[in-house]
Amino acid sequence: MKKRMWTAIIMFIITLIALLVFIGLYIDEKERVQKTYRSQYRTELRHVSGEIEGYLNTEGGYDTRYSMIIGYMSSASSYAFLIDGFEDKQKTINELNTCLIKYPEQMSERLPDVKNAIDDILDDLDKGYDEAAAIVSEINKKGN
Repeated sequence: MKKRMWTAIIMFIITLIALLVFIGLYIDEKERVQKTYRSQYRTELRHVSGEIEGYLNTEGGYDTRYSMIIGYMSSASSYAFLIDGFEDKQKTINELNTCLIKYPEQMSERLPDVKNAIDDILDDLDKGYDEAAAIVSEINKKGN
């Protein structure tokens, strides 16, 4: 009986140690993945900013450039939803993306403001999200 009890205790300790190791590995991997999501989010926003600059500085190809802006912004919006603890900012980025898709006539006029907001976000300034929210609130969502 004593031998079985000692064997059970040793197996319990080994199982507990293995569980703790796997929990530590999970937490480490989750942090690494979150860092990757944040990095990709910032990369996509940099692409949006660059495409807006190209849109504003060119004399043609507006439809193609605007499509690229929408594509990069949609990608940034997708990455924002994967980042933990990012709920308010997710909403703002998603609303900005939706406005770019649904109201291209109105948003093409506001692209300098959008670029400024995105540049502020890339500079880690929370006012960038406030600026983006202000742009979204100014859009006539009835389409008139």
